[in-house]
Amino acid sequence: MAHSHSHAVVDHGPPRRGLAATLAVIVLGIAAMAIVAMVVLWPDSTKVPRDANPYGGQGVTTVDAKVTGVDPFDCNSGGQGPDGLPQVKGDCAHITASTDDGTATFDLDAARYKAGIKAGDEVKILRIAPKGQAVSYEFLDFRRGLPLTALAAIFSVLVVVVARWRGLFALVGIAVTMLALTKFILPAFLAGESPLLVAMVGSTAIMIVVLYLAHGVSIRTTSALFGTLVGIGLTGLLGLGATAWTNLSGVGSENDQVLVASVPGIHLQGVVAATMVIAGLGVLNDVTVTQASAVWELRAVQPTMRGAQLFASAMRIGRDHIASSVYTLVFAYAGSAMTILLLITAYQQSLGTMATTEEIGTEIVRTIVGAIGLVLAVPITTAFAVLMAPSGEDEQEEAYVPTRRGSHAGPAGS
Repeated sequence: MAHSHSHAVVDHGPPRRGLAATLAVIVLGIAAMAIVAMVVLWPDSTKVPRDANPYGGQGVTTVDAKVTGVDPFDCNSGGQGPDGLPQVKGDCAHITASTDDGTATFDLDAARYKAGIKAGDEVKILRIAPKGQAVSYEFLDFRRGLPLTALAAIFSVLVVVVARWRGLFALVGIAVTMLALTKFILPAFLAGESPLLVAMVGSTAIMIVVLYLAHGVSIRTTSALFGTLVGIGLTGLLGLGATAWTNLSGVGSENDQVLVASVPGIHLQGVVAATMVIAGLGVLNDVTVTQASAVWELRAVQPTMRGAQLFASAMRIGRDHIASSVYTLVFAYAGSAMTILLLITAYQQSLGTMATTEEIGTEIVRTIVGAIGLVLAVPITTAFAVLMAPSGEDEQEEAYVPTRRGSHAGPAGS
């Protein structure tokens, strides 16, 4: 009896080296456009306000000090202050502190004293010395340089120990992000450039660098990058439309009013839309990388799976990730806005009433727009990954990242 052996026909798709070269050209083109846009939008130093610092006036200097004495006294606090805001009930305090120049004395209001201060605390104070007048001091803030540096060092060590080379490259990515924010995005906002355009260009440049640093140069990373860039574009457009539709002005707190007074040329409404792009970058990056990895792992398990089946399987993973990521956005806002939420409860106002205020409404719109961009990025990234994932059973992908001592992974073959 004749025996026949059937072999599954594997569609290897386009040659991997050819695909890699094509994608490299596309990514380099996007990077080049981002660089050109950054050059065009680079803030003119003459347009960036230099005298907006209220602590940089004539005769005003910041001084490091150490608290040596705390003397509470009854300041008859409570009721309303000159600005109409409620005042904290309780004692104020006379503070004595030592400085490099001698001794400084100043008073703390009831709110700051109630928050806690004691002898030995390291603080920053303002030394106010108008010409021809006596020197006076005011409390500015606590000095937190040492504990913040220690926490950052602990975090960095843990990331490198656990994630090794990828963790180290992720830390470099954080440094790149902070550099882009402080040297390009924020100064461009202050110089009067279009905040949304600046945010989208800056975010594009950041993601190109960060993704390849943290996850290696590979077709898999490129599929995640494409999904991320589409997500940035969609979030920006949605943010622009939602900001105009809900009439968000960007002036929702005292700090916003101070910013407008200090930098009259800033477009706060545009800043609101821009923050919707920047605020969602971390979660967006997480989702797109996870989806690309899911497609690659599913393809490795079943190399002959059809594209539609692969997409459906990866989307089942994506739906779970969408749910958890949306919770992440909501919880992140709830944690950062806890003071405002407590104030709503104390005022005994309904959530519906308070939600329509500028301050709360801005955060709600920011969260919803970020979540919509996130949700849309999942199927888009999955589709990119399905198109780019290797189809052959023997095609494995390696990233250009160090793997062990003295060795590096080879070129991405898929």
